[in-house]
Amino acid sequence: MTPENHSCAQAGGLSVCVFCGARSGRNPAWMAAAESLGHRIARAGWRLVYGAGDVGLMGAAATAARQAGGRTLGVIPAHLVGRERRGRIPADCIVTDNMHERKKVMFMNSDAIVVLPGGAGSLDEFFEVLTWRQIGLHEKPIFLLNVAGYWDPLIGLIDHVIEEGFADPSLRGFVTMSDNVPALAATLATLQPPLPSGTGREHGKHEGQTFRGERQKGWQGQ
Repeated sequence: MTPENHSCAQAGGLSVCVFCGARSGRNPAWMAAAESLGHRIARAGWRLVYGAGDVGLMGAAATAARQAGGRTLGVIPAHLVGRERRGRIPADCIVTDNMHERKKVMFMNSDAIVVLPGGAGSLDEFFEVLTWRQIGLHEKPIFLLNVAGYWDPLIGLIDHVIEEGFADPSLRGFVTMSDNVPALAATLATLQPPLPSGTGREHGKHEGQTFRGERQKGWQGQ
């Protein structure tokens, strides 16, 4: 299946990239948040872009979106198909050669990035899009869904990096925090697609493309 078959511009509407864990975690609130977000994305008429796994929070968000009649685009590297997918590969799924290509394809086909609780992979995804934002490659909004305070240590780490002089205070402004799904969904609803040209909302764009999107305030409690 070629990436060009899934152009977001053809589908229309907001496209939300969700980075999250392939595990469920210990707190049931995280699974509930993933399901709620998937449902709200679908009911709003938006598209969910996710890691194509059917396990953990990732699978919960996608299943909820589909059950609510929503559109999804899954992106998974070939070496994780047997690990993160228990069932067949759906038609709305793209298999990439590696992890980096997975992140690039997910990013290029989204208007906003939401990070739910997750592990090392979710942290890697978050810091990559944050770094791209810091060096001016895009202006897409990045959201941390801080359910039950899961991301509090991460927020403290970023503040520590700033305090110790390894990043400018402006780094805080590149991330918006939401404590719950309704507040996050309300903020997403203020974004108006299609975004300005150059957002890279299709697979054919190259990694070096300059991406432009919406600016958001940072470290806001919602």
